[in-house]
Amino acid sequence: MLFSATMPGQIVALARRYMTQPTHIRATDPTSDSSIVDAIEQHVWRCHQMDKPELVARVLQAEGRGLTMIFCRTKRVAGNLAEDLANRGFASAAVHGDLGQGAREQALRAFRSGKVDVLVATDVAARGIDVADVTHVINYECPDDEKTYLHRVGRTGRAGASGVAITLVDWQDINRWQMINRMLGMAFNDPIETYSSSDHVYIGLGIPAGTTGELPGSARTREGLAGEKLEDLGETGANKGRRSNSSRPQTSKSSAAKKSSSSSKPVAANSSSAPAAKPKERAPRQRNRTRSSQKDA
Repeated sequence: MLFSATMPGQIVALARRYMTQPTHIRATDPTSDSSIVDAIEQHVWRCHQMDKPELVARVLQAEGRGLTMIFCRTKRVAGNLAEDLANRGFASAAVHGDLGQGAREQALRAFRSGKVDVLVATDVAARGIDVADVTHVINYECPDDEKTYLHRVGRTGRAGASGVAITLVDWQDINRWQMINRMLGMAFNDPIETYSSSDHVYIGLGIPAGTTGELPGSARTREGLAGEKLEDLGETGANKGRRSNSSRPQTSKSSAAKKSSSSSKPVAANSSSAPAAKPKERAPRQRNRTRSSQKDA
């Protein structure tokens, strides 16, 4: 038997290759008309790319927000967003393919333990991650299809709990989103034009008035990623083959002292105690005078 949270084309091909007459069984809630849990509160906003970091930073200060997962399509966007949120005072961490296995495990442990409450991940890196008590899911970039949308949003609202799912749609992704909306039969065909200062963002999520994109110092109570130990599990990402400073061979003190003492001795250009060696003179070359002596004879 093969179990999977989603059934993309690669999984279907794998099942057909290694299984005999596989049967696809999907478990759904018979009391629900849609594939999305009713307890999930959904918001779909059309916004500008440059305003997204500020908008997300204000959303993260919503009332009742707990562990939050933010999904991006590319590794670069995920890394930049996690760094930007950390600079704003949030306890954030990233999980993507350019990180080594040890760094990914460190981020997940910190997220599960609550030392980090914002996890920014790509779809590929987030597969198989099961974290309880996720209250908010933010689609920083529009998902590729309806299956990806369900996979992302399904990280919250589990085990009877409520959750909030927010999708930010760029102007160029409107057609893609409308296709997802139509496939899932939702009522968000025309996303609301939204800015970080829009009133419906503050009112709908319970964000205190006057909130900015910078987390106040009094709210920075989590340890962050630095509070979780980084285990040496070997590098599997872009850092593979790099050696840390602690693993590099150190030069011994005696050899370093010898190098220092030898390099610190001044060398005199014209010293009387050590005269320069005189160049060796070459002996004069003797000419062969055999022919001339025969003529004289």
